[in-house]
Amino acid sequence: MNELSPIVSEFDSEEAAEAYDAWFRAKVAASLADDRPVVAHDDAMAQVRAIIDGHNRAGKHACGWSGAAGR
Repeated sequence: MNELSPIVSEFDSEEAAEAYDAWFRAKVAASLADDRPVVAHDDAMAQVRAIIDGHNRAGKHACGWSGAAGR
């Protein structure tokens, strides 16, 4: 196993860097081959905001926080 310097790479070895590169390239290729309709960024953010707002109104928080101490 060839170790890499943390100054040069975020990976511990060349093998790890190559494995990540292969995984990343496969994800990009799959995304480019996806024929589903594109969702504009603003539309996607509006959908996510609506979900978050709905959870906030219902008192549900992703981190489990209830909004009040001692509950």
